[in-house]
Amino acid sequence: MTVVRIAAVVLSALLTTPAVAVGSSTLAASPPYVPCPAVKPPVPPPAAPSPPPVGAADLAVGGETLATAGLAIPAGASMAPSVTATSWVVADLDSGAVLGGCGPHEHRTPASVQKMLLAAALMPHLDPAQVVEVTRADLQDLDPASSLMGVVEGGRYSVESLWLGLLLKSGNDAANVLARAGGGTAGPQGGVQAMNDEAHRLGANQTHAATPSGLDGPGQYTSAYDLALIARATYARADFRRYIATRVAEIPAGPGTPGFSVTHDNTLLDHYPGTLGGKTGFTDLARQTYVGVAERNGRRLAVTLLGAETAPLGSLGEAAALLDWGFALPTDASVGRLVTPDEKKHDRPVAEVRGEREGQAGAGPSFSWAAILGLGAAVVLAVLLLAAPWRQRAARRAANP
Repeated sequence: MTVVRIAAVVLSALLTTPAVAVGSSTLAASPPYVPCPAVKPPVPPPAAPSPPPVGAADLAVGGETLATAGLAIPAGASMAPSVTATSWVVADLDSGAVLGGCGPHEHRTPASVQKMLLAAALMPHLDPAQVVEVTRADLQDLDPASSLMGVVEGGRYSVESLWLGLLLKSGNDAANVLARAGGGTAGPQGGVQAMNDEAHRLGANQTHAATPSGLDGPGQYTSAYDLALIARATYARADFRRYIATRVAEIPAGPGTPGFSVTHDNTLLDHYPGTLGGKTGFTDLARQTYVGVAERNGRRLAVTLLGAETAPLGSLGEAAALLDWGFALPTDASVGRLVTPDEKKHDRPVAEVRGEREGQAGAGPSFSWAAILGLGAAVVLAVLLLAAPWRQRAARRAANP
């Protein structure tokens, strides 16, 4: 058998060896799909467009156990409560541990919890003492029946007052004014771009803002996991914590404009022990949404939920049930973690996550590192074998000129 045929046989044997999936020995197998415990609302929600799918790499951000459209809870933990929310996350705000979730990375419509992203993006850059005059454009296209702080055209309000109106009354008018004030020469769209830039910085890959207020807009989505990242960023600021925990704020009068008061619409402040504040949201498309934080025995837990219905518990009742479940878990319980802004994007998993979604086919097979290294060695061996006779003939010619 010639060296060429030997090399061919070696290469053929390697190429016909059954392929081993990349990561089958280095990546933990994804858990089987487990449906989220759910309670059927008495009135079915209206039909909504299907959200876009999430890429495999983004699904596994924070841990492969989170790469599921179903339930992720620690092994041995008590079952999570049944809720109407279509996705939710409970996370430790200080350690960054994700204690559990339902479809944590699934795209959902945010409604007014998107205002927390506006705060995360612009609060570090706007002087709270800065006074901003409200323009007609700030108030255009706002439904008088929607959530409004109550600012008026020509009124002059401090940025701090606008933050209070945004977070306590979920003021869509305040959101427009703040986005314009923080958007620079680009105006309100500059504020929206700052929101998207901040989501990118935080690693909130399923979040895209189209409006500063969270009113429905084209392609506007978030996820329960992303909202936990945003909550962690905002609650790291003392000014945000002070604003979000305020029950009643007095907005002072200005030239030609009367003063008024705004009252927090998050009733958990007075009804769930340890509540540090929270943000509600609702649109017909998003249904009820909520982000809140509570503290117990020095442990701060954030709860985020999307797609809840008003009955039987509503978003606040479901948030309280999920917080109770989270606080009952051991302090070291975890199914993943909240990533930090300084983590590099290339640190994300690059292999497909298999078997993580209901009905989703696994990724196709590929060569293992062992097969690839073996193939490389065979190629080198073949080259050396082919080159050996040439070197011998060259040596004989050099010895017998």
